[in-house]
Amino acid sequence: MQNKLETATLAGGCFWCTEAVFQRLEGVESVTSGFTGGTIKNPAYREIVQGRTGHAEAIEIKFNPEAISFKDILLVFFATHDPTTLNRQQNDVGTQYRSAIFYHSETQKKDAEDVVGLLTEQNVFEGKPIVTEITEAETFYKAEEEHQDFYNQHRQQPYCQYIIDPKIAKLNKLFSEKLKVK
Repeated sequence: MQNKLETATLAGGCFWCTEAVFQRLEGVESVTSGFTGGTIKNPAYREIVQGRTGHAEAIEIKFNPEAISFKDILLVFFATHDPTTLNRQQNDVGTQYRSAIFYHSETQKKDAEDVVGLLTEQNVFEGKPIVTEITEAETFYKAEEEHQDFYNQHRQQPYCQYIIDPKIAKLNKLFSEKLKVK
């Protein structure tokens, strides 16, 4: 099955949040928190959070397209963050928290454009324009180990309870049929 896996790279604010959401989807084999879209090689978290490198906090998803489509991944992505706020997700502000899809193929690029078009046509965000970047994937840098699997290891932290728990609740409500069976 390893040969069949595809890669999706998404930025939707803090990577702790996006990682926690996508870990729960059937067909997602792995989720790695990291950085992409910036100007320096091998950036460190402390540089990213200051907004000096141009990188976005992002996740790299390895998924089985026979179990979940890239379009379905994008629908979950758009439902679990606010793609209408430029460089901001809740209290996290700066270009490192921007909404972006880093496509790995022309098919992914077209799928991303189609989903944005569909959501716009359906007025899902009540007239607010979607500001999500659709950009070709660049080098993805894995974040330090303490950022991997953060939510699952630190659920009692206030950030997890107030910011991530509502995203997980929304995921459970809207996409229950796409969740991994426990």
